[in-house]
Amino acid sequence: MTKKIVFLDRESLDATVRPFSFPHDYVEHDSTWTPEDTVARLQGAEIALINKVPMRAETLKQLPDLKLIAVAATGTDVVDKAQAKAQGITVVNIRNYAFNTVPEHVVGLMFALRRAIVPYANSVKRGDWAKSKQFCYFDYPIYDIAGSTLGIVGYGALGKSIGKRAEALGMKVLAYDVFPQDGLVDFETILTQSDVITLHVPLTPDTKGMIGAAELKRMKKNAILINTARGGLVDEAALLAALKDGTIAGAGFDVVAQEPPKDGNILCEADLPNLIVTPHVAWASKEAMQILADQLVDNVEAFVAGKPQNVVES
Repeated sequence: MTKKIVFLDRESLDATVRPFSFPHDYVEHDSTWTPEDTVARLQGAEIALINKVPMRAETLKQLPDLKLIAVAATGTDVVDKAQAKAQGITVVNIRNYAFNTVPEHVVGLMFALRRAIVPYANSVKRGDWAKSKQFCYFDYPIYDIAGSTLGIVGYGALGKSIGKRAEALGMKVLAYDVFPQDGLVDFETILTQSDVITLHVPLTPDTKGMIGAAELKRMKKNAILINTARGGLVDEAALLAALKDGTIAGAGFDVVAQEPPKDGNILCEADLPNLIVTPHVAWASKEAMQILADQLVDNVEAFVAGKPQNVVES
């Protein structure tokens, strides 16, 4: 029996999606922006492939034929999982594909901020070096990575991979997670003792806004905050104020609260030497995207074979 498969935001994945091994009717859309388009494009479809297209309750209720939502990402906050469960729709995600790309992005942001690479490079372009009386100048503070302390919030596969890289760089590693593990510290210790804090937790009602004005004030003044997880984890207005008044030294974000920021975003628009914002690309090395695409197809084929894998339970 031929199954209809629809990929709603194909252009979000720059990799080859191999043909499925079972009879199928496969349709791709570069992007899908409205709930109305989502419903129209998924009419009669049993399988939806999505990356960041919202699948809210009202949308799902209009899709009686849908049996599988295969998310081309690890995070599944775009899916109303309670409604999916109520309709008997299985939700699957991608796991353990970004073991190099996200940690490398985190390390890159850490070096760029601790060593003030971006503001110094920009100052050279402005002609500041040519005007200097000495062979160099010290407009922006520079801190060593070696000997500093990295605080990891969310000590899963990505957190552990980053921790190994940090230790190789001579850093002390502190880790916090809600799931008990040996060697963890509490969240307060992460806030007060870390020179760099990096976030690797899902966006849930419990984690939304977990870093706000109060938490930023407990951080070291020379500390930096890195977020490659979800924008909603951090109060963006509080962060911007903390960067401007010197509460913390810097921030490197690959995510913001609303993506893309079509209505504007205070972090994206800020012109600060101690802030770096990248467009949600920490996950997107060529190698990682191909691993993701292959696993996406594997997930669909496993479901069709009656042996679903990477099922998201809640």
